[in-house]
Amino acid sequence: MMTGGYLLHLLVFLACLSLTASEHPVLEFVTQQTLTLTPSLFTANGTTELTTVCTEKCIQHESQPEAFMDHQLDYETAYFNGSRTLTTVAVRIPQGTIRRKFQRNVKFMRRRRQIYGPDIRFSITSKRFLRDFPFAAAVRVSTGCTGILVTERHVLTAAHCIHDGHDYVQGARKLRVGFLRPGVPPSLRWVRVKSTKIPRGWIGAPAERSMDYDYALLELRRAQSQPHMHLAASPPLENLAGRRVHFSGFDSDRPGELVYRSCRVQQQTVHLLYQHCDARPGASGSGVYGRLRHDGRWERKVIGVFSGHQWVEVSGEPREYNVAVRLTPPKYAQICHWIRGTNARCHYK
Repeated sequence: MMTGGYLLHLLVFLACLSLTASEHPVLEFVTQQTLTLTPSLFTANGTTELTTVCTEKCIQHESQPEAFMDHQLDYETAYFNGSRTLTTVAVRIPQGTIRRKFQRNVKFMRRRRQIYGPDIRFSITSKRFLRDFPFAAAVRVSTGCTGILVTERHVLTAAHCIHDGHDYVQGARKLRVGFLRPGVPPSLRWVRVKSTKIPRGWIGAPAERSMDYDYALLELRRAQSQPHMHLAASPPLENLAGRRVHFSGFDSDRPGELVYRSCRVQQQTVHLLYQHCDARPGASGSGVYGRLRHDGRWERKVIGVFSGHQWVEVSGEPREYNVAVRLTPPKYAQICHWIRGTNARCHYK
């Protein structure tokens, strides 16, 4: 006999299998309780690039359809004074919104490692471009990473930029976000962060799976007038124009410059996008966007967060990739819930 909790998880599991952009389910996040945690000690040493190794067992995990339990979508909120809370949530799918569409498991192609080749990044120096969409939405995070402005006062970045999976990094004690101001030389206008949110799936995750939930949302102390980018649930590769992704970041080897790059996605699993976009430390947390078809036109929307570097072992032979976290329908709905701050129905538009 199925219990209510088991049935809920089964329905969520079925609803989130291989959905096209127009078939993403409506998910309702209902807050259950908020618990007060001990203040953060800010003892972690930060890193500007996450590097992991994915073995055969890890590949098998990544190739399975997305299944999650509520605790992975619970989240921790940290405030500028160091206080923390843990919020538990229940996920509901309103009746009539479940579409069951199964897909075959994703498998890595067995082929030789691709050479990244010549550096195809280029710096954005034009004042006009730096002030316009989408480049104006890229921001510098004071811990040395990049982020993307997704509302007037919210920045999406990588979780490892502020938390190492066990504690907040030292630089997160006085976390700020920098907006690039054109000039000779360019400068940054810094804005204080009011609070941060990270998914519970990131906290204490096994090293080989840590990238699956490597995303965080920063709430700024005041609204910004910069153009911001909209979010979308990451679609199947066939629905992504040219199978290409784009992102701009503050790479460490080009200090003070915003660096843009674009490349084709080589492989896609449930949680991750594997590609060979050139990147250096500092680009982590960049908003990865693609061109999606919507109402008869192509629109650029953020579908992931650049995490870092991963070695994938296929039949004992390593493959090298740069990796971005996909915004799956549950992750997209979770971030929407964080932004709206209410028990809202969040779905792809």
